[in-house]
Amino acid sequence: MKQYLLTILAFLFLTGTISNATVRYVSKTGSSTPPYTSWVTAADSIQKCIDNCVFGDTIYVANGVYKERIDMIDGLTLIGAGMDSCVINSTGIQNPPGTYSIRVTDSCYFKGFQLIPFNNSSQGIGIYIYDENVELINAIIENNKIVNAKYGMRISSSSLGLDNDYKLVKTNFISNVEYGIVCIQTSPIILENILWPIFGGLGSNILSSPTYLKNVVVLDYSQAISGYSAGFHIQSILKNNSFYIYQGEKGIYAVGDTIINNIVTGNPEYGMWTQDGGAIKNNIVKGAQIGIDHMSGTPLPEFLYNNFWGNEQNFRDINPDSTNINFDPMFVDEDSMDLHLQMFSPLIDAGDPNILDIDGSRSDIGLFGGPYGEIYTYRDLAPKPPKNLTAEYDSGLVKLTWDRNTEADFFRYRIYRDTTANFMYDSTKLIAVTADTFYYDDLPEKYIAISYYYKLTAVDSTGHQSAASEEVNVIITGAPEGPPIVVEEYKLLNNYPNPFNSSTIIPYRLKEAGYVKLYVYDIKGEVVKLLVNEHQSAGYYEAVFSPTREERRKGEFGEGWWTGYNDDIATGIYIYQLMVRGEGNIPVYTGMGKMILLK
Repeated sequence: MKQYLLTILAFLFLTGTISNATVRYVSKTGSSTPPYTSWVTAADSIQKCIDNCVFGDTIYVANGVYKERIDMIDGLTLIGAGMDSCVINSTGIQNPPGTYSIRVTDSCYFKGFQLIPFNNSSQGIGIYIYDENVELINAIIENNKIVNAKYGMRISSSSLGLDNDYKLVKTNFISNVEYGIVCIQTSPIILENILWPIFGGLGSNILSSPTYLKNVVVLDYSQAISGYSAGFHIQSILKNNSFYIYQGEKGIYAVGDTIINNIVTGNPEYGMWTQDGGAIKNNIVKGAQIGIDHMSGTPLPEFLYNNFWGNEQNFRDINPDSTNINFDPMFVDEDSMDLHLQMFSPLIDAGDPNILDIDGSRSDIGLFGGPYGEIYTYRDLAPKPPKNLTAEYDSGLVKLTWDRNTEADFFRYRIYRDTTANFMYDSTKLIAVTADTFYYDDLPEKYIAISYYYKLTAVDSTGHQSAASEEVNVIITGAPEGPPIVVEEYKLLNNYPNPFNSSTIIPYRLKEAGYVKLYVYDIKGEVVKLLVNEHQSAGYYEAVFSPTREERRKGEFGEGWWTGYNDDIATGIYIYQLMVRGEGNIPVYTGMGKMILLK
């Protein structure tokens, strides 16, 4: 019923079939003379045009930057020329009682604008949905962009309890804000929005019961979903949302909420924090310090069919049953945030059997399962390259060891050897096939002062072979009299993939502990990103480089958040440089590599 009413409301707005409706126009080349009923007689101000409208009117706004703050009237449709070219800039406008760019009231439709509100330490709202004259508000907000705000969107009701209105917030892009969307005493549908906030993504406060569907939240610090424990927090519904936390306290803070088919990845302190019951099903939490924690003394949630993988500690104060699993989800490409499952993922058809996918099969665990998920073709991809290949001399043999692959369809490793560095691996260089993560190589005895180079690949059950691991080197100095010398060195390895689009991995190896800096420069020699800046122990490491402006703001360069790094980096050639200082702060290694970004 709710979706039906929203559809009827939008139809009436867009077709102008509401009684006595008039279509009006706004343009930067317009005038101050009403009635603004054609492009030739357009208004030069959005608010001037609104002041001449009545319930049911529609306003079209041309490209340009409109320096004003907007108050809509009930029943108004306001459509901009597009979120990138039609801008409402309210900076410097501080009319009380708030500093919003636009206030949306009852029965309004708002679409196609970029909003830049006035922002200070306590206020600054992009879209404020509120009407002090009515308790119930029907409104549709879609396809807008909000930047540089305290709150991207604040949705409130004047009623003292949960409202029974029909608000839809759909396909908006909100970035460089402190808090994304905050709901107070209201129950909107928040659908398919993309948020890049600093502190909080989606928040539902006292007496709120929003439904969050298929949103993407990427942030540093704080929590992606914030539910306040004080007052009366009414249950919210979270389905098929993805939360990527670069760093922060909580991914999802659940207070009696229903949380189904969501994904939390990145590096939060807590993937989920729960209290006061609720239901948590079919979710994935990956990369957290603690997968899920529960506030002791409060009711436990219904906790079933979730997958926790790659967390330092999966559960605290929760005793999961056997329906909760711990497997590599086998995402297509987590670095580019493609979280579709591969063909042999153990999460396919592994969710709650009472929840069905769109095709009627048992729900997958994760983002694309359940009735709000997606039908797609599972791709059969090659395994990831084996990592952390090492070599050591042991009892006359060279012992190779490496980390085990975690793909469910992993089958065997292929080990290759040659006497030439950076050799091409093929069947003529193959020396062994094994399912183990170690191999003893019995070297020939007749050669003196010869180097041997090793690398390996992973093969899955259908024969797909990964790219090769890094290469390691052993030098024979006096066989058979003397033992081989295993070359353990500082080494900056080739990034992969290269060329790359959304992100690339830069691997390196440290012979001994030291202070490490890993820079990325553009072709002019200007610093793009400092990826590593810390003391590290000896061993194998990988650093991920993502060329988006949000990623570049992290770390030593671009700490201000509000200034600099306003664009993604351009297609082209980039240089990465590894510098290591050892004991006594003495430089011990410098290496450089070249990579290509293609868009």
